[in-house]
Amino acid sequence: MFFIAAKLFWFVLQPINLIGILLLLSFVAQLLHWHYLGLTTAGVGFLLLALVVWTSLGPLMLRPLEDRFARPVEPPQEIAGVIMLGGGMEGAVNLTRGGYELNSGGDRLVETAVLARRYPNARVVLSGGNGSLVLEGEGDADSGPRLLRALGVTRDQLVLENKSRDTFENAVFSRDLVQPKPGETWLLVTSAFHMPRSMALFRKAGFDVVPWPVDYRTRGNERFGLATDNPLDSLSATSVAMREWIGLLAYWLTGRIDEPFPSPTRTESAPR
Repeated sequence: MFFIAAKLFWFVLQPINLIGILLLLSFVAQLLHWHYLGLTTAGVGFLLLALVVWTSLGPLMLRPLEDRFARPVEPPQEIAGVIMLGGGMEGAVNLTRGGYELNSGGDRLVETAVLARRYPNARVVLSGGNGSLVLEGEGDADSGPRLLRALGVTRDQLVLENKSRDTFENAVFSRDLVQPKPGETWLLVTSAFHMPRSMALFRKAGFDVVPWPVDYRTRGNERFGLATDNPLDSLSATSVAMREWIGLLAYWLTGRIDEPFPSPTRTESAPR
């Protein structure tokens, strides 16, 4: 139920969809001669469009997420394994064409291949099924092995978890699959903006992992400004940031994580 509710909620609040809904409401209001309501919804829609497309709002929202967790200063000498969270492949394309097309999160696969070669004795867990509510597609755990094998990762290293639909299930299913032992070191590979929510969920699942963020979308020195990037990238950055902040809040309010903005060091959960 949580999975379906989250998908529907995000469908409405996703900036481009929300702008469309506001414009539709404005059109209907004008037809009904509710002119004040029509002007108001049109004005709010235009303001939202201007903020998400023509300003640096998106990168400014992303930067705190990306800066929250850093890689270890010194990489560990030995590790038990790597957990890569899905979200870096074009699942619908790969389902029909049988390849390994990457999307903007493809750094997850590339870095996982690098780590697999660096630590040849480590297990490499690809965690990710089809997380879409209505669209068909391959999960990264199904498409990913084709790419990793082509990059020299051995089949014996790979552990595939292709049932999870969201990050909560990534954490729980990966834990149940590998049964980590006390004292083992596991690296968690996902996009930097996604790392706070991921770390919180793995902690909640009792699976201690070391953050290994990739796929940075910000430079780290952004300031508020106009026309700082092309419109599509600005829209994408705002959408990604909103999804993560809303996800953190929703997961905290429903008790799935212990902190609304997880700390790099584990802390006791604060009263809500």
